[in-house]
Amino acid sequence: MIKIGIVDDHQLFSSGLAAMFSNTEKIEVVGTYGDGEDFLTFLESGGEVDVVLLDISMPKIGGLEVLEILRKTKPNIKAIMLSMHNDGNYIVQSVRNGALGYLLKNADQEELTSAIITVYEGKKYFNRETTELLLNNMAVEGEVVKKLSPREREILELIAEGFTTKEIAEKLFISTRTVETHRVNMLKKLNVKNSAELIKKASELKLI
Repeated sequence: MIKIGIVDDHQLFSSGLAAMFSNTEKIEVVGTYGDGEDFLTFLESGGEVDVVLLDISMPKIGGLEVLEILRKTKPNIKAIMLSMHNDGNYIVQSVRNGALGYLLKNADQEELTSAIITVYEGKKYFNRETTELLLNNMAVEGEVVKKLSPREREILELIAEGFTTKEIAEKLFISTRTVETHRVNMLKKLNVKNSAELIKKASELKLI
């Protein structure tokens, strides 16, 4: 019997899933949890699951953060992201944080069961739709990374370290106008609006 936990802040959805699995022979729903904090508290109190179905957007502690914590503290628990976000960025980030599978919430019982059994066996599960989103996003990321020049990467790292435009200019022996030109070019290439978003996107792309 595979023990699973369902972590989602939509109680009706969690209850529906639990009811759906109540008549299966291979899967036992150990519990449903309204957010990541509730689930982690359950684990800290000695609770055990083999596979967890995790939503991404939740109050207190979201699914991506739960993944990072599980990777450090409970690496034996396999995670499947079950989300309404059909966005390649979320899928890539989930994989990087340790998820073995990603499904959209419109998945049916047959597919969910198949995904749970697959990741329980230590394999990865992505259907055609999520695989396509994942690969497309990674391809876009690859193109973005290629587009940044060595100088832009250098300035990007200094921005991330908190240096001002003037300090970067002095450090690299270039003018402040040149630094600002590189910054604006990077905003365009990474399709973001300001330096805060630039740092966040660069971090997601592992550029810094």
